[in-house]
Amino acid sequence: METEIRNKPSFANIRIKLGPGDRVIAEADAMASMSSTIDIKTMWSGGFLRAVLKRVFGSESLFVNEFSTESEGELILTQPFPGDIECLELKGNTLYLQPGAFLACEPTVRLGVGWAGLRMLIAREGLFRLKVSGTGRVWFGAYGGIFQREISDEYVVDSGHLVAYEPSINVRIGMAGGIFSSFFSGEGLVTKVTGPGRIYMQSRSFGGLAAWTNSHLW
Repeated sequence: METEIRNKPSFANIRIKLGPGDRVIAEADAMASMSSTIDIKTMWSGGFLRAVLKRVFGSESLFVNEFSTESEGELILTQPFPGDIECLELKGNTLYLQPGAFLACEPTVRLGVGWAGLRMLIAREGLFRLKVSGTGRVWFGAYGGIFQREISDEYVVDSGHLVAYEPSINVRIGMAGGIFSSFFSGEGLVTKVTGPGRIYMQSRSFGGLAAWTNSHLW
């Protein structure tokens, strides 16, 4: 299976060339186009219970689609918002994805649900986070560009900009500064991460877009 991420970073999409027996799992409604030789099979996202939990508490789709072919064909996957796409190859390790970030994976990757905690609900990130583990490639997307950072000590990320992180990362919610600065600087609550480990961030946030849009509606 050959893959290519095209049109980075603003309007990224994945071009996949499937051969006989190749399969790929994708988020519902991620398919932009495909060859007529490709078959599609819809299934619960990680099983019935996990799918319901992801839908209710993590804003994820109930279903995922499996694409396969007995000959060969081309598949184009994309996300519903403009932004970048990253591909990581898991080698027995685990990665946590924020709600809405998952796009696709190989069948050998396991999709699960991890408890994020009430602190993440306060930060409007959801009670649960998507847990991808096992072996194989996984693709996730973001609103804006994706950049990463190796964390050793504490690092501050504005709410809505954290996309993915390794399990060794500890995540907590706090104020950006003092009470006055936190509420009148426009920063409010922020996400404080502690390493060691790697995090992935997005250069834009939907909260920022919503605030900017609302300010121009009056």
